[in-house]
Amino acid sequence: MPDDFRRTARATAPLTLYRQSLAAFRPFAGALLRRRAGRGKENPERIAERRGVAGMARPDGPLVWLHGASVGEFNALAPLVERLVARGFWALVTTGTVTSAAVAAQRLPEGAIHQFVPLDVPAYVERFLAHWRPDLALIAESEIWPNLLRRARALGAPLVLVNGRMSERSFSRWRRARRTISALIDHFDLCLVQSQGDASRFVDLGARRVENVGNLKFDAAPPAADSSALAALRAMTRGRPVFVAASTHPGEDAAVARAHVVARAHAPDLITIIAPRHPGAGAAAAEAASLHGLAAVRRSEGAEPGRDVEFYVADTIGELGLFYRLADVVFVGGSLVRHGGQNPIEPAKLGAPVVHGPHVANFAEVYDMLDRSGGAVRVVDPDALGAAAARIVLDGGARGAMVAAATTACQRLGGAVDRTLGAIEPYLMQVRLGVA
Repeated sequence: MPDDFRRTARATAPLTLYRQSLAAFRPFAGALLRRRAGRGKENPERIAERRGVAGMARPDGPLVWLHGASVGEFNALAPLVERLVARGFWALVTTGTVTSAAVAAQRLPEGAIHQFVPLDVPAYVERFLAHWRPDLALIAESEIWPNLLRRARALGAPLVLVNGRMSERSFSRWRRARRTISALIDHFDLCLVQSQGDASRFVDLGARRVENVGNLKFDAAPPAADSSALAALRAMTRGRPVFVAASTHPGEDAAVARAHVVARAHAPDLITIIAPRHPGAGAAAAEAASLHGLAAVRRSEGAEPGRDVEFYVADTIGELGLFYRLADVVFVGGSLVRHGGQNPIEPAKLGAPVVHGPHVANFAEVYDMLDRSGGAVRVVDPDALGAAAARIVLDGGARGAMVAAATTACQRLGGAVDRTLGAIEPYLMQVRLGVA
């Protein structure tokens, strides 16, 4: 247990300029938030939280603050939240997106509170932290907001980076600003990272205490599904092969539509369900389908995947669990465009064979393990995607072998939650004893 967790944060010229710029931005923040709310990117009823105004009183007792950017990070933190609440800690969970807030409303246990993270404006950060006074802060993945970290450090609460990751691309960029990233990482008392590669990169950039504990996302429970909705969808798609394209990003809508056309030549009854990463992209997905001669209908408009529907746009929030359970094969998006990929563990745990593109740097190790074990298939373009989807939905034996291989790989990758809790146990004991 380090005895210097109250050390003063180092400053560099870029960080000082950043802080001054965000302070000067404050008068314009309200207009930005209102404009984002008009575009569906902020909850208009909770905009005050983005200015650091709390939506409720702080509960009495020890409080652990857990922060993640969006849905993926929230899902990774969820098992930690559950374990902490079960041990008698209050859990304050912050995220920055409307979608993640909707998922949090469904999944958080009693004893956990969701708030939107404040913008990184010094006054907003001060207000947020002065109200909540966290006894311990767990920051997920790469959410390194300078003002938020600096003020939390000044208050004295221990800061731990959990499920930390740093891609090769980010590493190369940060190496050109080594003093600045070193000063930012130095806010953390401990960095718990996803892989040995991440550990090496954090150490190289100046992190003092780093442990490779694995990826929390591999321990997260697969997304739930409403039983009645699932039964209804199964009835509507019974007898048809189901191809699900999940968490797609801009540029992949057309690729999925083309893949459907290719796969349909081999599997005429095929239905494709596309679930964009951001539900607001449903209209673009439907338009991309129409350009390929496909009649698309949207779930957000109340449409159902009837027998006459072959391209179904699932532009709703928090329903991936439904579609993974329906799927004969899942394409995991963010991988045919240069986004870095999305987490394939959720569909794999639910027994859906996974297909992905070449751009999976965000989850390189897990994709590599799935590919090598035969639990996933890599494709390079829409035609290859369509051919792979058709082959998998039509070959039950191959599909079963992929599911078995993926299940084994997922089991080998688990255990990060227990290792993370073990690593932060000294801080939890400190909170219990009232030292922090």
